Amino acid sequence: MSARFTETLWARIRPIWDAILAHPFIRGLTTGDLEIDRFRFYVVQDALYLREFARALSVAAARSPTDDAIVMFNQHAVGALEAERSLHEGFFAEFGLHPEQVYSTPMAPTNLAYTSYLLAVAYSRPFHELLGALLPCYWIYWEVGKKLEQAGSPNRLYKRWIATYAADEFGKLVRQVLDLTDALAEKLTAGQRDALEGHFVTTSRYEWMFWDMAWRQEHWPV
Repeated sequence: MSARFTETLWARIRPIWDAILAHPFIRGLTTGDLEIDRFRFYVVQDALYLREFARALSVAAARSPTDDAIVMFNQHAVGALEAERSLHEGFFAEFGLHPEQVYSTPMAPTNLAYTSYLLAVAYSRPFHELLGALLPCYWIYWEVGKKLEQAGSPNRLYKRWIATYAADEFGKLVRQVLDLTDALAEKLTAGQRDALEGHFVTTSRYEWMFWDMAWRQEHWPV
């Protein structure tokens, strides 16, 4: 493999990336025009998502092929529940929400589908496929954060959200997973790389769907 495998992955989702940047939820974060009710819906659902994402990271740690990867994913699972929870709970205070209210909120359909997919891959598929499924949540958020930081935001809450994912601290975590993916890809067969890529594309689509879910404030129809 001459080019980094992750470069191939990013090229594969370029249309999805373009659709994410064009979505009114994302655009509204920088213009400040995003209605606060939509952002509140997103924050609550994202808090619910992170709990399940942390579970998937813990499974990744248990199934990791190296000691370094075990340590990395365990640390990332803790970070998902502590560092980002701190961000969300700051937003909860702004909205007058108690954590008990948030964590008793039902998952929206798209959120349940996304997290169920992640956990199904975590428990039933090989480690390299789980890595492909987990990577978009890291990578797309980092790229969104960096892109939006260039434009800034007049809304202090949105500016805080953008800064979290544009930060070097978050970027270091993302680079760790990218490096692991590239190193692992060197040892995979073409079929295994295709399987990893398939999950990467699927969860990248779910990332777009998650923001669209928040834009629509999606609820169960019946």
